[in-house]
Amino acid sequence: MEGYAGKILEIDLSSGKIGTISISKDDQKKFIGGSGLAAKIFFDSFDPKVDPLSPENPLILMTGPLVGTQFPGTSRFAVCGKSPLTGIWGEGTCGGNFGPELKFAGIDGIVFKGASPRPVYLTIEDDEIELRDASDLWGMDNYELVDFLKERHGEEKRPKVLSIGQAGENLVKFAAICNDKGDFIGRTGMGALMGSKRLKAIVVKGTGKVKVSHPEEYDGLRKSVVNKSRDAMVAQSFRSMGTDTGMDLGMMTGDVPIKNWTIGEDLQLSANLGGPAMTEKYLTRNHACTFCPIACKRIVKVEEGPFRTEEGPGPEYETCCTFGTLIMNDDLAGVIKANEWCNRYGMDTISCGATIAFAMEAFERGLITQRDTEGIDLTWGNIAGVIELLHKIARKEGIGAILSEGSREAAKKLGKGTEEFVVEVKGLEAPMHDPRGFHGMGLAYMTSIRGACHLMHFAEPVEQGMNTFAEAGFQENYIGQTSDGKAEMIKLCEDLGLPCNSLVICEFVAWTLSANELAEMVAVTTDFDFTMKDLLACGERTWFLKRGLGNMMGMHAKDDRLPQRILTPLKEGSAAGSVPDVEKLLREYYEIRGLDGDGKPKKEILVEAGLENLAKRLHG
Repeated sequence: MEGYAGKILEIDLSSGKIGTISISKDDQKKFIGGSGLAAKIFFDSFDPKVDPLSPENPLILMTGPLVGTQFPGTSRFAVCGKSPLTGIWGEGTCGGNFGPELKFAGIDGIVFKGASPRPVYLTIEDDEIELRDASDLWGMDNYELVDFLKERHGEEKRPKVLSIGQAGENLVKFAAICNDKGDFIGRTGMGALMGSKRLKAIVVKGTGKVKVSHPEEYDGLRKSVVNKSRDAMVAQSFRSMGTDTGMDLGMMTGDVPIKNWTIGEDLQLSANLGGPAMTEKYLTRNHACTFCPIACKRIVKVEEGPFRTEEGPGPEYETCCTFGTLIMNDDLAGVIKANEWCNRYGMDTISCGATIAFAMEAFERGLITQRDTEGIDLTWGNIAGVIELLHKIARKEGIGAILSEGSREAAKKLGKGTEEFVVEVKGLEAPMHDPRGFHGMGLAYMTSIRGACHLMHFAEPVEQGMNTFAEAGFQENYIGQTSDGKAEMIKLCEDLGLPCNSLVICEFVAWTLSANELAEMVAVTTDFDFTMKDLLACGERTWFLKRGLGNMMGMHAKDDRLPQRILTPLKEGSAAGSVPDVEKLLREYYEIRGLDGDGKPKKEILVEAGLENLAKRLHG
């Protein structure tokens, strides 16, 4: 069918058997692709109560119908399964070029079952699919592995490589999956899931094309949305300064967390760590994902000093916070070096940096000493000590083994009141946007399917005024520091944002378009009669399915909360004295969303959404 390659691989790593599974056209329209369709596959075929690191937990890679077309922002793909870090539904998306290459090879997705008895990697070259021994690759970091595999399988066309580093091999709970050295599936520990299966890498080369249902309409719409996404103000900012472009403004609006979320403003930090500083000091060139006119990626190089690096992928905004503002480090070169090591080992820079910030606060209060750290000085701002600690975390050595579990579990093991310093929701460390400056983001953190998240919804662009999406029912000019009207806003933000993880399309591109244009892109690519109403219904249906999976994995109403640190007012900055009204937000949201007192979608709501089987499993 147009938009889809028509093949989903099913690979049993325990036996080495390679087969395929089929997806009905009805499910394709209801869940589209990406993480939505992955959730449906998980629900239909796997046990939600499975141990995340057991062979029975699947690793599911999925593209969407737009992936491999030439629409802007459609290079992404999703990786899903039960999260080793949180114990609930886990997913991450990634750009780059792997997703389109998989589609060009005639494959919509891959479901990995079981676990190999020895390290292996998968090669795909159109119809030639093979599991190969990876014993000689085990122990390589992502950079050296990608270079090695591209040379081994390069020939006339260089392949695209998905891989894990030593952190994934060692089952670090926030291990990431690397896509060609420059892009990462970071959140929820999918790298640990891949490592538990002893799957070191996937190498793909494809020579096919993606067919669309309405070529003339597709071509006209493609030109229109390319121009629109390229010329939008937010796109121009990302292109000129990267995702770190907004740190200065974020500092002034109360969006940027500082010193483990305890300080409200530090303009010198943002001046030293923001997009202009990176562009002026270390940028060598821009980089873009396949078919993207924005080119927000930074390629950087540190020429000299203790943090010298070769030319390579630079840190995103989140990383400049977690290894910068969050730990009181103002040395951008140190951030770049920390980012390089996280990339090489394969570790999520948000969870890793946040866990280290937690440890630094414990160190400041004398609850962790240099005896515990084996001599590493974790004084605020000491990025050299932080980099030493990175090695221990990736290798699970000493205190690194404790911190490799993530901040929630580390606090449980360390005790001594360290639980007060943890900033997470449902076990996932909060991204670098402070809900005290934007209350809607706080509700989005509380209700997010995978834990604290800023990407599975459109709270950031809507609440901060980057796009109104008026045709979808949003108001204009939301005020950040109020909880009024935010329940309605976040419900819509989720319903519009989740389908983007199903299509799979970059949120930065989506922010520049209208909801109608997003729906039209689906309609001209597939043969679905697809409207904005269908897009929003898909988002709602997908939210219910993922929420239901979370419920079956042990998630309840008590887990929809914010950490005490976020509910503690700041004393300075533009968000001083402001905290989200959690009780009001949740009460209104539960009513609007149709959740019962235990946090489960009500039976009648699920039936109305066409999720009768989920209704039976949740409610009998």
